[in-house]
Amino acid sequence: MTESGVYVYAIIPAGRKLPADAVGVGSPPAALRLVGEGQVTAVVSAAPPRLRARRRDLMAHQDLLMRLSDGSPLLPMRFGAVAPDEAAVRAQLTTSQADHLAALRHLEGSVEINVKALPAQDALAAVVAEEKDVRRLREAVRRRPDYEANVRLGEAVATALSRRASEAGKRLLHELTPLARAVAAGPEVPGCALNMSFLVERGESDAFRAAVRRFADAHRARVELRVAGPLPCYSFVSPRGKRPTAAGV
Repeated sequence: MTESGVYVYAIIPAGRKLPADAVGVGSPPAALRLVGEGQVTAVVSAAPPRLRARRRDLMAHQDLLMRLSDGSPLLPMRFGAVAPDEAAVRAQLTTSQADHLAALRHLEGSVEINVKALPAQDALAAVVAEEKDVRRLREAVRRRPDYEANVRLGEAVATALSRRASEAGKRLLHELTPLARAVAAGPEVPGCALNMSFLVERGESDAFRAAVRRFADAHRARVELRVAGPLPCYSFVSPRGKRPTAAGV
């Protein structure tokens, strides 16, 4: 909860203008303004007195970042970034100007695409056909069904699904990494075998997503892929992007 302050959306190069009719978070929506120091500018508004992650505010934040990113690079702030006052914003811009400029150059012409890999749904037939231990346990349950045997079978299926998704995720990372300028691991997500973000040239984003779809079609018995993007480059605000290999998963 926030009682006052300055809500910060992004840092952009000096000289940029705000998109026409753009508004910020809050109800009613807050008026946007620019706070500039040297070669960088912060996009800000008054912080709502009681800031919560409401859908309208989350969408307003995201929509503004997407509109800002159409024209030039930006350093996006995640939802809820609030500074005490405008003086604090100006001080941060001044002290970190060199880092901000380096990061903006690094992100020039790029977007972020996030890919999550989860165990395949409705893949029991493939698991039974391809996993010897699962097939053996299933046959044992059919011959002599009991509670413990069913538990062992269920655990074996869950383990196989998770392992198969993890293996497919490593192959996916190996295939997608050469298509991206940089790669960053996301936070662990329960039930998710892979959560990676890719920094992709804006003009190559459709081709990148097509490569993900081809992989998903070819490995549907092992993994389910969820793709988000193009997105603002949340995961790549550092100019020193990381490019892990499949072994780094």
